[in-house]
Amino acid sequence: MKWFLQRVLAAIAAVVVVALGAALLVRVQYTGEPASWAVSDGSNALWMGHAWVDGRYGHTELSRLKPRIEKGGISDVYVHVGPLETDGRLDPAKHPELEGFLRMFREELPDVRVSAWVGQRVEEGGLALGDEAVRERVVEASAGMVGAGFDGVHYNFEPVPNNDPGLLELLESTRDRLPEDALLSSAVPTVEPLGGLAFTLGLLAPEDPFWSSGYLGRVAEHLDQVAVMSYDTGMPTEGLYGGFVVRQTQVALDAVPEDVRLLMGVPAYPDDHAARNPEAETTAAAVRGIRLGLSDGGERRERFGTALYADFSATGGQWQAYLDGWARPGGGQGERQGG
Repeated sequence: MKWFLQRVLAAIAAVVVVALGAALLVRVQYTGEPASWAVSDGSNALWMGHAWVDGRYGHTELSRLKPRIEKGGISDVYVHVGPLETDGRLDPAKHPELEGFLRMFREELPDVRVSAWVGQRVEEGGLALGDEAVRERVVEASAGMVGAGFDGVHYNFEPVPNNDPGLLELLESTRDRLPEDALLSSAVPTVEPLGGLAFTLGLLAPEDPFWSSGYLGRVAEHLDQVAVMSYDTGMPTEGLYGGFVVRQTQVALDAVPEDVRLLMGVPAYPDDHAARNPEAETTAAAVRGIRLGLSDGGERRERFGTALYADFSATGGQWQAYLDGWARPGGGQGERQGG
């Protein structure tokens, strides 16, 4: 019995040592200064909420958001038009003011591309990406959004397992159905910080905590833009979160083909839950981590930017951190902090 207890304690100690070592390596990533060229080139994205197409938001709200979009170098917005039904259909009743929104937005910001944000949960009882009939209805809904006037479609399905074939088939079918000039983009989860980690953890965890870099690359091959949701990481401190974002950026840069625009997600929302400590996952830490990760490559990659989540939750302080940290570092004071 004593021998067994010693073995258990030794195993626990080994796990603790490995965990502490990994934490130290992640934290070290968040040191040094980013390169001066590792900043925005004016090709960033913004997730926008459902209120824009259901009638709750209008000209007043857009007049407040417009200067932030312009100062933030935001070239693409993803506007939530769903969610999809679990059978893949998109109910028109969910976006009754869609036409009016598109007209208003294009009058105010004609150079910003607008994609329809389409998504649904895909766990048990949700949307079944493995069902061909469901995928066909999703494609039909997506094509309908482009037909209604959107510049493209932005998918957000969660949680998609690592190496899921259904998503790849959906992207291929969507690409075939959309007009040649329509944008196709997707939000994706965090990626394994070390090669092989997704496979190893996938054997132990009930849900895949990461995608493999190989699967991210295969998904990205079907897209014009891919947005890595580098938040809700569970990191307990700002330093660890920042280091995790550095590594996410480095891995994504290697995995995503250079002809696909890579967007690193930036949190701008208040949620406090098991997977997120808002005092650790700050907007400032995210953009600094992205700049450090980009700097590691030695040169500015074309087709690279950030995606801010989200217009309906970002505070004035978070917008300021985004502007000062990414859109125009060292550029002086911008808008006042506030709500």
